[in-house]
Amino acid sequence: MHIVKSVGVLSVAKIMGMMYACMALIFAPFLLLIGVMASAFGQQKNPLAGFFSVGIAVLMPIFYGAIGFIAGLLGALLYNLFARWVGGFELQLEVQPQTLTAPYPIIPPTNPASNS
Repeated sequence: MHIVKSVGVLSVAKIMGMMYACMALIFAPFLLLIGVMASAFGQQKNPLAGFFSVGIAVLMPIFYGAIGFIAGLLGALLYNLFARWVGGFELQLEVQPQTLTAPYPIIPPTNPASNS
Protein backbone atom coordinates (compact mmCIF):
# COMPACT_ATOMS: atom_id res chain seq x y z
CA MET A 1 0.00 0.00 0.00
CA HIS A 2 1.08 3.53 -0.77
CA ILE A 3 -0.30 6.49 1.16
CA VAL A 4 -0.80 10.00 -0.27
CA LYS A 5 0.35 12.12 2.64
CA SER A 6 0.07 15.52 0.92
CA VAL A 7 -0.84 17.08 -2.38
CA GLY A 8 0.51 20.15 -4.16
CA VAL A 9 -1.93 22.88 -3.21
CA LEU A 10 -1.39 25.08 -6.27
CA SER A 11 -1.37 22.14 -8.68
CA VAL A 12 -4.75 20.95 -7.36
CA ALA A 13 -6.10 24.51 -7.47
CA LYS A 14 -5.00 25.00 -11.10
CA ILE A 15 -6.50 21.70 -12.24
CA MET A 16 -9.78 22.36 -10.41
CA GLY A 17 -9.97 25.87 -11.87
CA MET A 18 -9.50 24.51 -15.38
CA MET A 19 -12.07 21.75 -14.83
CA TYR A 20 -14.69 24.20 -13.55
CA ALA A 21 -14.03 26.57 -16.44
CA CYS A 22 -14.51 23.71 -18.91
CA MET A 23 -17.78 22.74 -17.21
CA ALA A 24 -18.94 26.34 -17.60
CA LEU A 25 -18.09 26.20 -21.30
CA ILE A 26 -20.37 23.17 -21.59
CA PHE A 27 -23.28 24.97 -19.90
CA ALA A 28 -22.78 28.38 -21.56
CA PRO A 29 -24.61 27.48 -24.83
CA PHE A 30 -27.67 26.40 -22.86
CA LEU A 31 -27.64 29.70 -20.98
CA LEU A 32 -27.39 31.56 -24.29
CA LEU A 33 -30.32 29.60 -25.70
CA ILE A 34 -32.46 30.33 -22.66
CA GLY A 35 -31.54 34.03 -22.82
CA VAL A 36 -32.36 34.29 -26.52
CA MET A 37 -35.67 32.50 -26.02
CA ALA A 38 -36.54 34.70 -23.05
CA SER A 39 -35.83 37.89 -24.98
CA ALA A 40 -37.72 36.70 -28.08
CA PHE A 41 -40.78 35.22 -26.41
CA GLY A 42 -40.99 37.26 -23.23
CA GLN A 43 -43.98 39.50 -22.59
CA GLN A 44 -41.91 42.68 -22.37
CA LYS A 45 -39.64 41.84 -25.36
CA ASN A 46 -36.63 43.54 -23.86
CA PRO A 47 -33.74 43.49 -26.40
CA LEU A 48 -31.19 43.96 -23.61
CA ALA A 49 -32.04 40.53 -22.19
CA GLY A 50 -30.15 38.91 -25.07
CA PHE A 51 -27.08 41.05 -24.42
CA PHE A 52 -27.29 40.23 -20.72
CA SER A 53 -27.33 36.47 -21.42
CA VAL A 54 -24.34 36.82 -23.79
CA GLY A 55 -22.42 38.76 -21.14
CA ILE A 56 -23.20 36.17 -18.49
CA ALA A 57 -22.24 33.33 -20.85
CA VAL A 58 -18.88 34.99 -21.53
CA LEU A 59 -18.17 35.72 -17.86
CA MET A 60 -19.42 32.34 -16.61
CA PRO A 61 -16.25 30.33 -17.48
CA ILE A 62 -14.06 32.98 -15.85
CA PHE A 63 -16.23 33.07 -12.73
CA TYR A 64 -16.52 29.27 -12.52
CA GLY A 65 -12.77 28.92 -13.09
CA ALA A 66 -12.05 31.30 -10.22
CA ILE A 67 -14.49 29.48 -7.94
CA GLY A 68 -12.92 26.14 -8.92
CA PHE A 69 -9.43 27.50 -8.21
CA ILE A 70 -10.48 28.70 -4.75
CA ALA A 71 -12.33 25.46 -4.00
CA GLY A 72 -9.33 23.39 -5.13
CA LEU A 73 -6.98 25.53 -3.06
CA LEU A 74 -9.09 25.15 0.09
CA GLY A 75 -9.73 21.47 -0.58
CA ALA A 76 -6.01 20.71 -0.99
CA LEU A 77 -5.15 22.67 2.15
CA LEU A 78 -7.79 20.78 4.12
CA TYR A 79 -6.64 17.46 2.67
CA ASN A 80 -3.06 18.13 3.74
CA LEU A 81 -4.25 19.10 7.22
CA PHE A 82 -6.50 16.07 7.64
CA ALA A 83 -3.95 13.69 6.11
CA ARG A 84 -1.52 14.61 8.89
CA TRP A 85 -4.11 13.59 11.47
CA VAL A 86 -5.57 10.42 9.94
CA GLY A 87 -2.98 9.30 7.41
CA GLY A 88 -4.29 10.11 3.93
CA PHE A 89 -5.57 8.06 0.99
CA GLU A 90 -4.34 4.51 0.70
CA LEU A 91 -3.49 3.40 -2.83
CA GLN A 92 -2.57 -0.04 -4.05
CA LEU A 93 -0.31 0.25 -7.07
CA GLU A 94 0.75 -2.54 -9.38
CA VAL A 95 4.01 -2.40 -11.30
CA GLN A 96 3.65 -3.56 -14.90
CA PRO A 97 6.69 -5.26 -16.38
CA GLN A 98 8.10 -3.38 -19.34
CA THR A 99 8.26 -5.50 -22.46
CA LEU A 100 10.07 -4.32 -25.51
CA THR A 101 7.52 -5.26 -28.12
CA ALA A 102 6.31 -3.20 -31.01
CA PRO A 103 2.68 -2.08 -30.99
CA TYR A 104 2.23 -4.01 -34.26
CA PRO A 105 3.77 -7.24 -35.57
CA ILE A 106 7.20 -6.84 -37.10
CA ILE A 107 7.35 -8.47 -40.52
CA PRO A 108 10.85 -8.79 -41.92
CA PRO A 109 11.33 -7.37 -45.42
CA THR A 110 11.45 -9.89 -48.23
CA ASN A 111 14.77 -10.40 -49.97
CA PRO A 112 14.39 -9.59 -53.71
CA ALA A 113 17.14 -12.11 -54.62
CA SER A 114 15.21 -15.01 -53.04
CA ASN A 115 12.08 -14.32 -55.16
CA SER A 116 13.81 -15.20 -58.49
